Amino acid sequence: MDKDLSKLEPKELWNNFYQLTQIPRPSKKEEKIIAFIKDFGESLGLETIVDEVGNVVIKKPATAGFENMKTVAFQTHLDMVPQKNSDKVHDFANDPIEAYIDGEWVTANGTTLGADNGIGVAAALTVLESKTLKHGPIEALFTIDEETGMTGAFGLKGGLLDADILLNLDSEDEGELYVGCAGGMNGTFKFAYTEEPVPSNVKAYEIKLRGFKGGHSGIDIPLGKGNANKTMNRFLLQSEANFGLRLASISGGSLRNAIPRESTAVVVIPNENAAEFLASVQPFRDLINYELSGVEPNFSFEASETELPVSLLDPRIQRNVFLAVYACPNGVIRMSDSMPGLVETSTNLASVKSQDGVITVQCLLRSSVDSAKTDLAQMMESVFRLAGANVQFDGNYPGWKPNLKSPVLNVMQHVYQDEYGKVPEIKAIHAGLECGILGGVYPKLDMISFGPTIRHPHSPDEKVNIETVEKFWNYLVKTLETIPNK
Repeated sequence: MDKDLSKLEPKELWNNFYQLTQIPRPSKKEEKIIAFIKDFGESLGLETIVDEVGNVVIKKPATAGFENMKTVAFQTHLDMVPQKNSDKVHDFANDPIEAYIDGEWVTANGTTLGADNGIGVAAALTVLESKTLKHGPIEALFTIDEETGMTGAFGLKGGLLDADILLNLDSEDEGELYVGCAGGMNGTFKFAYTEEPVPSNVKAYEIKLRGFKGGHSGIDIPLGKGNANKTMNRFLLQSEANFGLRLASISGGSLRNAIPRESTAVVVIPNENAAEFLASVQPFRDLINYELSGVEPNFSFEASETELPVSLLDPRIQRNVFLAVYACPNGVIRMSDSMPGLVETSTNLASVKSQDGVITVQCLLRSSVDSAKTDLAQMMESVFRLAGANVQFDGNYPGWKPNLKSPVLNVMQHVYQDEYGKVPEIKAIHAGLECGILGGVYPKLDMISFGPTIRHPHSPDEKVNIETVEKFWNYLVKTLETIPNK
């Protein structure tokens, strides 16, 4: 396992990225990385501002002779998604990421890598510390908590930035320029339940679903990957009807913006049905494998006898939960009419968990059309209200409407063609970039998003392509040299 990232090019960028891997920075726990970025700017003698929510802005004057260029703001986010394999011991609040070189890629040992958005952060830091690059006035905006609510972007106030152009460094396909993104909304549905004693003459089983690939709930949603919560619930509902299954506890998924990879449930089965119940596990596993073999070739599904639980959900709430989760929309809802191949509207049934007398179901809704997002929310509200759940929607953020007449888009298209002999693809992304929110605060900003090639973000399989990092960096440098004057 080769952990020496310093051998990669550009060295300065990879060295900065390595420093980021050593600083714990899961969403909502960014104190250490905020302090690091603040110290980084101040150590360079640059104007450094930490706003009231924790965003950091570092301003760098223009290179001599480039003072008349328009001011460019880099925008990246400091937090990363904390996901790990179930057998990996890792504390995201304290432990560094174990990044290593794997052929053409850099990845991590059993956890998310944090290339989303660590490569963008590292690129911005490298520009700030460089004494040789040619550029106009630079502002680097490092936001917090992008992954779980875009708290930093929502908390950013007007008057902090002077930029004319914003380059968001948070896209994940080299050679593509993004000019629009989806908006999002959180859905939370809660079922309060009464705990009942465990009857006699039953056996308890722990059911485990492991090994689904997971991934980014926006970018990866059209791939049709397995959803651990939907699959587990399907088995539970069938087993309730066929074998008299009663649920003691369930824990599936973790983050709203990650397709759930794993789910565990503890259940009891009447003794007379136990053998038949166990015999149904492998056929169900074979059925899911048949349905999803093209996208989920390596999952496991098993049930093993365990100790009797302390209590069970009352059967009425259990039934309502099973039916509501079964009926809950999940995956792609509609494709875009205006941009072929782009998902317009989707939802991710991210988490189903029981704790302290409540089962909580969490979803993330996305759409580039605000009215469609609202319609999807009403659809889901209808399902869960009929089942007796408490319904809450929050964290609503807007999409970013494409501007194909953008001046910086025109510049960057020509730069890419000059450097690489082809025109970059112009796209919108079915994910929540902060550009939509920032554009509301700074409506005159001319915005583009781009980055290197990152695969499987938000999962322990996350990796970034080494060659594209170098191309991304060279493209960024050439773009800065070509920014038009004011």
